[in-house]
Amino acid sequence: MTKPWLYLPAQVTYNIGHPLLKIWAKVRKQQTFNWQQFDWRGLHFNNPLGTSGGIDKNAELIEAWWSFGAGFVEIGTVTPRPQKPNSGKILGRNVGHLALWNKMGFPNDGALSVKARLDKIRRPYPTPLFINIGKNRDTDNLHASEDYLYCIRELKSYADVFVVNISSPNTADLRQLLKPENLQILLRPIAEECRNAKPLILKLSPDMSISAFKEALDISYELGISGWIISNTTLNRAEGLNFPKEGGVSGLPVADRAKAFLKLAVEHLGERRFDRLLISSGGILTPQDVFERLHIGAQLVQVYTGLVFNGPLFFSHVAQEVK
Repeated sequence: MTKPWLYLPAQVTYNIGHPLLKIWAKVRKQQTFNWQQFDWRGLHFNNPLGTSGGIDKNAELIEAWWSFGAGFVEIGTVTPRPQKPNSGKILGRNVGHLALWNKMGFPNDGALSVKARLDKIRRPYPTPLFINIGKNRDTDNLHASEDYLYCIRELKSYADVFVVNISSPNTADLRQLLKPENLQILLRPIAEECRNAKPLILKLSPDMSISAFKEALDISYELGISGWIISNTTLNRAEGLNFPKEGGVSGLPVADRAKAFLKLAVEHLGERRFDRLLISSGGILTPQDVFERLHIGAQLVQVYTGLVFNGPLFFSHVAQEVK
C-alpha cells in the first residue's frame, strides 16, 4: 500500500497530520475493537493497544484515536507552563531503518490550556485516558517534583492514569532524576499525592544499565508506583542512521532493547508485578510486535512510530490479525 506521507519531510507530515486526523475522525463512525479485554484498578480496557505519549501533546486528538479503535489514549507530555520546542531541527525520519528521530523537548500548551481542552470532551470516556506529565526545562531538578505535583493537581479530575516522564533525552539533565538518590526524592511526594486517588506510572529509559534499571524498579515499587512504561526513546544510534547525535530515536532501532528490558522487568519483579501494570513501548511496527510484547508479559502495548509508518488504521489491522 502506498503511504504518500512518507515522501514528505517529517516536520511537514507532523504539521498536516493532526488537522487531517481530526477531520477524518469526524466523518467516520467510532470503532471499538474488543480483544484481550481486561480490568485493572477500576478501569476497563477493550483491548490492550493504545497510543504512546508524544503523539498528542495537547489533547487535540483524543476523540480521533477513539474513533480508530485505540484501547486507551495517552496525551502529553504536559508541563505546568506552556513551552516551545527546542531550537533548530526537531524531527527526522529514516524509512529504511523504520526509525524516527526527535529533539522536541516537551513542547506543549501548558497544563491550564490542556485542562480547558479536556473540559470540552464528553464523559465518561470510552477508554482510559493517560496523562503524561513533565517538568518545564527551566525548572531545576531540585524543584522538579513541584512541576509534577502542579500538573497532577490541575489535571486529576480528567486523568485516569498519570505517567511520570523523567526518561526523555531531550530535556537537559532530566534523566539525572532516574538516579536512585534523585528518584527517591522526586517520587515520594508525587506518589503520596496520588495514593488512593490515581494510578501513577513511571516511564523508563532504554539507555539505563541493567543494575540501574532494576534499582529504579525496586525504588518505585516500594514507593507505591502502579506500573512502568518500558521504554522511552534511545540516544543510541544504529549503524547507518544519519540522525544528529542529540535527540531520541524510536522505532526499529529501539525494539530489541525495549523487549530485553520488558523481559528483565518480568523476571526481576516476579510475583510483585501482578498488581502493577507493565506497558511495552518502542519498536511496535506490526501486529506481530504487539502480540510478542503481550506474550513476554506486558498487559498493555503503546504505539507511536508504528502509527507514523502504518497510519491510524493500525488499530484495525491488529484487531483483524486477532480474528
